[in-house]
Amino acid sequence: MRSFKIFTLLVAGVHCSLTYKGVDWSSLLIEEAAGYSYKSGTTQPLETILKSSGVNTVRQRLWVNPTGGTCNLDYNIKLAKRAKAAGLGIYLDLHLSDTWADPSHQAAPSGWPSNINDLSWALYNHTLLVSNAFAAASLTPSIISIGNEITAGLLWPLGSTSSYANIARLLHYASAGIKDSSLSPQPKIMIHIDNGWNWDTQNYFYTTVLSQGTLSASDFDIMGVSYYPFFSAQATLANLKSSLTNMASTWGKELVVAETNWPVSCPYPSYAFPSDTASIPKSVAGQTMWVKDVAGVVAGVNGGSGLFYWEPAWIQNAGLGSSCPDNLMVEQSGAVRASLGVFNSI
Repeated sequence: MRSFKIFTLLVAGVHCSLTYKGVDWSSLLIEEAAGYSYKSGTTQPLETILKSSGVNTVRQRLWVNPTGGTCNLDYNIKLAKRAKAAGLGIYLDLHLSDTWADPSHQAAPSGWPSNINDLSWALYNHTLLVSNAFAAASLTPSIISIGNEITAGLLWPLGSTSSYANIARLLHYASAGIKDSSLSPQPKIMIHIDNGWNWDTQNYFYTTVLSQGTLSASDFDIMGVSYYPFFSAQATLANLKSSLTNMASTWGKELVVAETNWPVSCPYPSYAFPSDTASIPKSVAGQTMWVKDVAGVVAGVNGGSGLFYWEPAWIQNAGLGSSCPDNLMVEQSGAVRASLGVFNSI
């Protein structure tokens, strides 16, 4: 077994008092099956290490009918049972696809209907089934996201931005399936789009989709955003603060940074980093600074309630989709990284 160490670091500083202090750990069962284990002094389950490091909620993605079963419903229930046993809350991220869903990929699950009425009911039945399966397993997610980074819509082609009426309808039905389920207490329902630093993006999406008259403000509780520093020089902390502040004053919802991370190495970035991150080193110490800075922005906004780091322990995918070779909070070689302990201070 290969071991990767995560040591807890108690970071001095002001606590931000976020409700949700979390990480995405969706790939854990894949990593364990590949022979990886995690160590904080001694080898321990990752959930134990996360809990002791200040994490209180874990995020996990659910695909509808994935090849090989990875991230399907059974996979997620197995993972969620471990989270619950460790005293961690659960944030269930419904990708509403058989594979990755993001701004460039939102393919409807194989075999789902090709007309909007039947597709809406298929989505309702899916969120109802998933919710009831969690309830039957005595698992109650704190948050369920109806879609992942749906800036360009969901369940393509019918739910693309060529029809915001369809997007609104689909989101309403997705929410209704959760609300009609046996889950008690009811989880908070999130809508999640990307580029949280860009107020124009947030404003256009929500103004347009809510104006359709099908999706009600009461259908969801949280606006989630992705916020990464390595895809645009405009992704400044100042712009994030401005965007979240405008979102809070316009819609009055809870606000969560659903995805973020910071590299320990980035020698050849594809894009310039934001100007107000220049003092943050590409290092383990920089990860701690980044998480604290982002948490401070979120906590300083009305309704700001959480931050999730995407995916700090996915050893086989250290770049995490960026041009930076390593964004993990664990060493691939087994050396110590202290940055995970930042969750004790936010």
